[in-house]
Amino acid sequence: MITLAAITEKVMSGERITDDEALFLFDSHDLIALGELASAVNRRRNGDRVFFNVNRHINHTNICVNRCAFCAFSRTADEPGAYLYDLEEVRNRAMEARAQGATEIHIVGGLHPDLPFEFYLELLRTVKSVSPDLHVKAFTAVEIDYLARIAGLSLAETLRELKGAGLGSLPGGGAEILGDAVRRRLCPEKISGERWLAVMEEVHRAGLKSNATMLFGHIESYADRVDHMRQLRELQDRTGGFQVFIPLAFQKENNPLGHLKRPGSGGVDALKTLAVARIYLDNFANIKAYWVMLGVKIAQAALAFGVNDLDGTVVEEKIGHDAGAATPQTMGRDEIAALIRTAGRVPVERDTLYNELRTY
Repeated sequence: MITLAAITEKVMSGERITDDEALFLFDSHDLIALGELASAVNRRRNGDRVFFNVNRHINHTNICVNRCAFCAFSRTADEPGAYLYDLEEVRNRAMEARAQGATEIHIVGGLHPDLPFEFYLELLRTVKSVSPDLHVKAFTAVEIDYLARIAGLSLAETLRELKGAGLGSLPGGGAEILGDAVRRRLCPEKISGERWLAVMEEVHRAGLKSNATMLFGHIESYADRVDHMRQLRELQDRTGGFQVFIPLAFQKENNPLGHLKRPGSGGVDALKTLAVARIYLDNFANIKAYWVMLGVKIAQAALAFGVNDLDGTVVEEKIGHDAGAATPQTMGRDEIAALIRTAGRVPVERDTLYNELRTY
């Protein structure tokens, strides 16, 4: 019989929990005990340190050949609100970020039907020309797959070209829910979950680190979440290339799935999801509460539920905000540090690859 006490004993002795035990944790109503267990696991690995970085998001275009059911960001080229930054606009944003002390530029966008592969190489070179020290975390696995197709190259060749132009690591977007049944309803035009994992395995083989995400709080079940995390855990066992797991809270505004938002998928569900992730994903060093989509207060509370990363200063995030995120577009370095300190933790500024830069 599965009990919380038995799971706690197993976890504290360093054993890996099963899918059924993870489901039991999701079904549990003892949120405090769940948080305490996740915090104990986190403290054993990370102590009281909580990471953040100084970064800038650049969503270079919202023009996209896909129309995912949950997305409020994408447009066709002739739709009102469609946009594409030219390289000078990208340069200006990178220069602003550098002036503000950013160490990372985070670039993701739509799958534009008309841009050649060379544009993406120039996009990377443009950012690196502002400062060679800026780390460029760019292009989801979905974008990498698309770039390989438009370039007529293998994944390995595509990644080699992108690395040569300045690509430093990958974000974790596009994972959504990896299971086929849910994925077909969420994003039938997007690459399959199996392909997403295959791209990430090739990314790691190329010597690049990446993040991993999960979109939760829509039409998925707890079993779908556990299945998603299991597939990530198995790939991490093989490659060790994931730096952090980031559950992304579904934003319901301005998209066709908004009316199907999962009942009870508010703050408690977010905290439970983060805690289960910390306990189940025993081969992930870092669990991130992405304050842009969770909200600042829930992200702060998550520090008592196994979280050790709050992302960064962000600046000008469009994808979550187009779908109704009511959070600020940015937070300052001192604001984030204060948020961490008032939760009784130690703020540590990091770079993209989790090298520690400064303790506050």
